Amino acid sequence: MNVLLTGGTGLIGRQLCRQLTAAGHQVTVWSRRPGEVATLCGAQVRGIASLEQLDDDALDAVINLAGAPVADRRWSDERKAVLWQSRVTLTEQLVQWLGQRAQRPDVLVSASAVGWYGDGGDTPLTESSPAKAEYTHTLCDAWEAAARRAASYGIRVCVLRLGLVLAPDGGFLARMRVPFSLGLGGPLGAGKQYMSWVHHSDVEALLLWLMETADCRGVYNGTAPAPVTNSEFSAALGKALGRPAVLPAPSPVLKLALGEMARLLLTGQRALPAKAEQQGFVFRYPQLDAALAQVLQKRE
Repeated sequence: MNVLLTGGTGLIGRQLCRQLTAAGHQVTVWSRRPGEVATLCGAQVRGIASLEQLDDDALDAVINLAGAPVADRRWSDERKAVLWQSRVTLTEQLVQWLGQRAQRPDVLVSASAVGWYGDGGDTPLTESSPAKAEYTHTLCDAWEAAARRAASYGIRVCVLRLGLVLAPDGGFLARMRVPFSLGLGGPLGAGKQYMSWVHHSDVEALLLWLMETADCRGVYNGTAPAPVTNSEFSAALGKALGRPAVLPAPSPVLKLALGEMARLLLTGQRALPAKAEQQGFVFRYPQLDAALAQVLQKRE
């Protein structure tokens, strides 16, 4: 298949590119830094700066992973504009271009996040659960709506609401690793908020499965089947690193330091991958302890 990938130089995209090319697919990455694509994603991967460079090329599938990191800094108005542009505006541009093509792909798989649900408390959340209206929902809902418009062009659309991705080379775990390795880690706030996590290899497998399975369409939760509370996650990470994890970060301190973005850390979602499991997807890492052990061992 000829596959177009956005976000191909990111945490998931780099490994996904290598899996796609190993499987015999032809991969093109739309990137702001096309000259770096071959180095980051593999020598067989083509980097383009403009979608128009593909106007005359056949295209079978699109995987849309683009989006600036949501937890890297405070949510100022300027930062919110960046988050919107890198998700919603980019997806709108992508879908508009797809609609103008004479030859359109069969499928668009587009990333979203479990932040779509807002603060879910301890309620189990499946793909049919309602959302709580707040900033993360507004952002993700517009992002998903932009992707769904591709269906009006006869393109099969799948949206993957990702949880917190466990990976050895970046992401949220890389930021937690240093304080926890020093014995300075612990729960955030009360620690009762749920963390819907997922091993990076399961994310990559889900993306490929959604791309290749004609019966898949609509929204899927991209989370492991066993979400845990923040306290449980902290204890598991401390155990995996052989360090205590008992120093909490109080809610008032986080709110003072991070402003509105503190809600991302102090609230959560107990999201379950009901739809994927019902359709036969099998997770390689369904339990947190094994997932952490594999990721941390790979990092070492």
